[in-house]
Amino acid sequence: MSEDDDRSPPSDSVTTTDSCFSKTQTCTSGSTSGSGPSSVPEFQAPYPDQVLENVLENVLCFLTSRRDRNAASLVCRSWYRVEALTRSELFIGNCYALSPRRATSRFTRIRSVTLKGKPRFADFNLMPPTWGAYFAPWVSAMAKAYPWLEKLHLKRMTVTDDDLALLAESFSGFKELVLVCCDGFGTSGLAYVASKCRQLRVLDLIESEVSDDEVDWISCFPESEMCLESLIFDCVDCPINFDALERLVARSPSLRKLRLNRSVSIGQLHRLMVRAPQLTHLGTGSFRPSEDVAHGEQEPDYVSAFAACESLVCLSGFREIVPDYLPAIYPVCANLTSLNLSYANITAEQLRPIIRNCHKLQILWVLDSICDEGLQAVAATCKELHELRVFPIDACEDSEGPVSEVGLQAISEGCRKLQSILYFCQRMTNAAVIAMSKNCPDLVVFRLCIMGRHRPDHVTGEPMDEGFGAIVMNCKNLTRLAVSGLLTDRAFSYIGRYGKTVRTLSVAFAGDSDMGLNYVLEGCPRLQKLEIRDSPFGDAALLSGLHHYYNMRFLWMSSCKLTSGGCQQIARALPRLVVEVINDEADEDMGNFVDKLYMYRSLEGPRDDAPKVVSIL
Repeated sequence: MSEDDDRSPPSDSVTTTDSCFSKTQTCTSGSTSGSGPSSVPEFQAPYPDQVLENVLENVLCFLTSRRDRNAASLVCRSWYRVEALTRSELFIGNCYALSPRRATSRFTRIRSVTLKGKPRFADFNLMPPTWGAYFAPWVSAMAKAYPWLEKLHLKRMTVTDDDLALLAESFSGFKELVLVCCDGFGTSGLAYVASKCRQLRVLDLIESEVSDDEVDWISCFPESEMCLESLIFDCVDCPINFDALERLVARSPSLRKLRLNRSVSIGQLHRLMVRAPQLTHLGTGSFRPSEDVAHGEQEPDYVSAFAACESLVCLSGFREIVPDYLPAIYPVCANLTSLNLSYANITAEQLRPIIRNCHKLQILWVLDSICDEGLQAVAATCKELHELRVFPIDACEDSEGPVSEVGLQAISEGCRKLQSILYFCQRMTNAAVIAMSKNCPDLVVFRLCIMGRHRPDHVTGEPMDEGFGAIVMNCKNLTRLAVSGLLTDRAFSYIGRYGKTVRTLSVAFAGDSDMGLNYVLEGCPRLQKLEIRDSPFGDAALLSGLHHYYNMRFLWMSSCKLTSGGCQQIARALPRLVVEVINDEADEDMGNFVDKLYMYRSLEGPRDDAPKVVSIL
């Protein structure tokens, strides 16, 4: 479920449902009387609405898609009620779109909850750290309503150690905790979860900030055999008790996913791999010389350890890498479907021996240190590639980036099954982007980040309008688009005209005038998330979307040309929309202009935990 889907059924449906299904029917014999053997006893059928609900329960149990369930809940009152009773998984895309009380009162049989908090720009320090998205009210409500809860996935939420303690105490059968880009907790909270959740199968900490409370949380797992299937803690910066980790891995025969932090050396990794050859997903920690090996002593046989992991399909980690150790992974390359080298500062020459055997690879994350030559090697081998992400090793705007349109065109020509790409570069051409639109028409996600503001096609000097226009014209399944470089209103007119399937649009340092945003808001009917920064859009552009904002999950605008008056107009015109204006203390001299605007739908109205830097209009 998402916040935009918790709607009441139409009033006419409610009335019709009650009037049609509240009558009692009886079946009697029309030709008999008396009490003889030929008489038929009077039979009273169950209420038709009860029969209908019983049938619906059996039917709706087969609906797994959130969208299908949301559509079913809008048919009429009975469907609305039965859909809620049969839902076991709850998805909330914005923790402020509805209250914990509303969610738990409607959905009473939930076993799995996914909850998202801050918008994506929080990852770039564009939101104050005290903005909100606190997990405390949610875990308090769920502890009372869902004592049988088994799974919890949180993203960009502020979670405290007390929250984790309450979670561990409240859900006796708890099995899965995933914290993505969360903050506010430390190793003390992890110790609560490890010690109390004795049926825990998944503990995944992904890109979260974990404070070091000097608590040995790894030692807190039960000493008995564990049912642990996934343990991810590569974002935890503090050292861990390796001996306790080794014992934990040894008594977890079901462990399939293990991602280690930088405190685990390659020598320690070898010991873990010997204990768990059944791993399918491995994050290597630091790929550096082992401190456990005395000078002159022979190091472990890393190649044999990797070769013994015959089920390994996903490999990541490689923090603080020493390239001399890369040959150790050669034996598993042929089976890999996912390879994450986004922490590995390696060259094209060091990548080639790895990638030449990765014929099954579907997901690849790399640094741009591999240069265009590395991407050409990928294109020559990885014909099954579905997702590619190329991150910058140096994100400065003025640096000379090592990847360009040459690498992008090579990928488009060699990896025709590509569906998702994130590509950071310093220079690009329309011709390369157009080639990708034609060679990879199945693209669902296209995010091109040309670092440096307002950079044109570096060969012709023209804006990048035609390249992005080709993407929205030729990629009919496109749902996510990020644009950058020198763009005029013409590019946005293309997006409005052809981007009918786009659901998420990110804009940075682009556009000529308010008409650019107007084209998008008028022409993209499925747009759910709109993120704009450092662009020339003002009040007129903002007001052009009045007809569409109730259908969107959120709008974020920062460093644009908005005024407080324009934002006030939106708040008055759309009372069910929460309009938040965020002005940092350093921005007090901005006068009537608004630094950051965040708008989202809510069934509850304005929240009550906003800090002073947030003004809710």
